[in-house]
Amino acid sequence: MTSRRAFLHHGTLWLAGLGGGRLLAAEPDASPLLRVGLMTDLHYADKEPARTRFYREALAKLDEAVQVMNRKKPALVVELGDFIDQADSVEKEIEWLKTMESHFARLAMPRHYVLGNHCVGTLTKQEFAAHTQASGSHESFEAGGVTFLILDACFRSDGTPYSRRNFDWKDANIPANQLSWLDDRLAKASGPVIVLAHQRLDADKAHAVQNAAAVRSLLEKSGKVLGVFQGHSHKNGYQQINGIHYTTLVAMVEGSGAENNGYTLLDIHADGSLRLNGFRQQVDRALKHA
Repeated sequence: MTSRRAFLHHGTLWLAGLGGGRLLAAEPDASPLLRVGLMTDLHYADKEPARTRFYREALAKLDEAVQVMNRKKPALVVELGDFIDQADSVEKEIEWLKTMESHFARLAMPRHYVLGNHCVGTLTKQEFAAHTQASGSHESFEAGGVTFLILDACFRSDGTPYSRRNFDWKDANIPANQLSWLDDRLAKASGPVIVLAHQRLDADKAHAVQNAAAVRSLLEKSGKVLGVFQGHSHKNGYQQINGIHYTTLVAMVEGSGAENNGYTLLDIHADGSLRLNGFRQQVDRALKHA
C-alpha cells in the first residue's frame, strides 16, 4: 500500500508540474491549486421558525452565498445536504425545492449536491434529483486534478433507501455496494481525494453514519484522502483521525439575520494542505497534511 505521505508527495509533484525538490507549506495568501465553495443545511421551508431554525430566511442566506461565490469564482460549489426541510405533502415539498433550485442555479459555476435526510423526508431520491442537478445518490467527479467523492448515507441499516418518512434519522448507513464503489474509486484516483458527506463520518455518535468506521478504514487504506467535509450536526466541528481531516460545517438555517449565515471557500493547495476561508459564522481553518 502506498503511504499517504508518499502519495501526497508524488501527487504534489504531478499536480504542480515540478520535477523535484522540497515543497514548502502553502502560505495563507498563496494561490491554491483549486478553490471550492461549500455550504450546508439550509433547510428551506415556507413555514414559521422553530426554536433556532429560521426556515424562510434560507433564501436570503443562499442568495448572499451565491453572490459571494460568483464574485470569488471557485471552480465549483457543493451543498452538503438538507437543502430543504420536510413538508407535509409531496406537492409542497417539490414547490419548495423548485424555489431553492431557482436561487441556487444563479451560480456561475458547476454545482453539486449531497443528499441529506431532510432532502428525502417527503420525497424520493429520484424526485429530488428530477428537480435539481443532483445525481440522486453517491457520485464522483474530478476538478483540477482532485477527485471528489460524494457519499450517500441516506439508507437504513437493512439497506432500504430513505423515502417518505420510512426512516429514523439516526439510522444512517453506507450500504455494502456503495462501500465497494468507494473502494474502487479510491483505488482509481490518480490524485488527491476530497470526500463530501452529510451525516458525519467522524466519532460523533448522535449524528454519525452507523458504519463510519468501515468508511474511515477505506479512506485511510487508500492513502489519498486529504479531508472529509460534512454537515448534519449544525455546528462548526473538527477532528483529525489517523491523518485525515474531518471538518463539520455550520448550518445556514440556524439563527435569524444575515449575521447568522455561514459558508466557506475551501482552498486546496499543491502540497496537500487545506484552508477554509469562512464567512459569517463559519470558522476559518488551516489544515496541514499529516
